[in-house]
Amino acid sequence: MWLFNRLAVWRAGGSAVRITADEPYPFERLAGMVIGGGDDIGATHDGAVLEPSVRVDPERDQLELGVLDWADRHDRPVLGICRGAQMLNIHRGGSLHPDIYHAYATAPRLHTPLPRKSVRLASGSRLGQLLGREYCRVNALHHQSVDRVGQGLRVVARDEAGIVQAIEAESEERFWLGVQWHPEFLVMDRRQQGLFRALVEAAAARVSRTG
Repeated sequence: MWLFNRLAVWRAGGSAVRITADEPYPFERLAGMVIGGGDDIGATHDGAVLEPSVRVDPERDQLELGVLDWADRHDRPVLGICRGAQMLNIHRGGSLHPDIYHAYATAPRLHTPLPRKSVRLASGSRLGQLLGREYCRVNALHHQSVDRVGQGLRVVARDEAGIVQAIEAESEERFWLGVQWHPEFLVMDRRQQGLFRALVEAAAARVSRTG
């Protein structure tokens, strides 16, 4: 996922650096952030009960919450992808469904990087404006999803089963956008790649304002 995200940021005119718990990086050098996909978010962050077999990464959880704390204080734009969208929600005090197939028993069991799921976008949302349509086809590689929405966020996309597929900041002044799918894998979809362009443009605008 890192390589696809790096490519997408580069195509959008930006330069990406990878941050892990083992490879720290000074937050103050960052103009914007992509919080990407990966292992499930640990249960301790919202009280959810996870299956014993679920893989978690507590060190990454703490790192990303720290990054989001800093981005919040310094008004940096953030694009959350899959796990990253869920982490945005947790950071703002929201909660997750630990398993969408328990919460949405009739939801089709999809696990594919190909665009096989239909998603409806909220009218008037930033995401809807960026994608320029009411519906879009996306991939699905997750089994957690947003349950209770965090403070200052709103749901801006759901799939046909009702599962939350995107959230964004309520304030139009803040670029905090989280999508449950993986736009970095949809390399030939110009509109999906436009999410990375929007992030890079928001980061550049933030830099120009502060010098």
